[in-house]
Amino acid sequence: MDTRLLKMFCAVAESGSLVQAAAKLRLTPSAISHGIKDLESQMDCRLFDRVGKKLLLNQAGEQLLSLARAPLAQLEAASAAVKRFARSGSTRLRLGAAASACGYFLPRVIRELKQAHPNLELQIDSGTTEAMVDLVRANQVDLVLGLAPHTTTGLDTRPVFRDELMFMFAPMHPWAAGRGLTAEVLSRQPLIVFQRSSLTTRRVLDHYQSLGATPAAVMEIASFEGIKELVKLDLGVSVLAPWTADKELLRGTLKTRPLAAKPLMRDWVIISLATRRFSTEEELFCRLCRNQATGLRLDRRDVPALKE
Repeated sequence: MDTRLLKMFCAVAESGSLVQAAAKLRLTPSAISHGIKDLESQMDCRLFDRVGKKLLLNQAGEQLLSLARAPLAQLEAASAAVKRFARSGSTRLRLGAAASACGYFLPRVIRELKQAHPNLELQIDSGTTEAMVDLVRANQVDLVLGLAPHTTTGLDTRPVFRDELMFMFAPMHPWAAGRGLTAEVLSRQPLIVFQRSSLTTRRVLDHYQSLGATPAAVMEIASFEGIKELVKLDLGVSVLAPWTADKELLRGTLKTRPLAAKPLMRDWVIISLATRRFSTEEELFCRLCRNQATGLRLDRRDVPALKE
């Protein structure tokens, strides 16, 4: 049913006059008259009785008025709310990010983004790259800062930075002496990981397998801070990027070394639907992510102890 005709009907019903209804809606009386006739044709019944110059609701008209007022008022309220939102200049950005990015990288980006766009409404989800990509495909998240996914069909990926996965262990750990890591040596150590299902953990376990090694145990800890604390207690070793343990490496509470002579690298990207046109705020988010990455310890060349 045409809401425009319903508005004409309500205006005539409340005023009893084509002229007054036309003035209220800024239309001509003729347009109102034709609109009422169209509505009555759709309803297949008359809605008004004419008494002199007045149009009075009949029983069918009274029924329609009682049912139409509430939804029309809701539509008016919705229209007014959207117009207020548009005038305010507010925009929404729904972000997804890997847990490590949320803890050590994203807060600085968000701070600068909010300084540039104070009215920006932000929503942030955290999880594995696969889970965040599912949210992108379902249009529940606009952009994801995560690892490059294996399958990019229907997606756009913008590069942000590359980092190297490295062993992390306690200062008193035997590996701190710098001796070679054979498959037998690797297999004697428990491995502490964030999530078994994550892209990073799968790559690390594939690396072990390529060397013919199997960790003595694999402990799954749902917190990067928790992982580092357990490693400090020498309960096992972990595999992290240097930027996630920057403070610990500087203080000497954790030590690091490469997994192998050939580095095991990860590509970090911003993921979106391939059809998406980036807004000004989204373009700025991408630039800020790249800017922040320039100050990170990304690989073995950025670790002071290994540069000496």
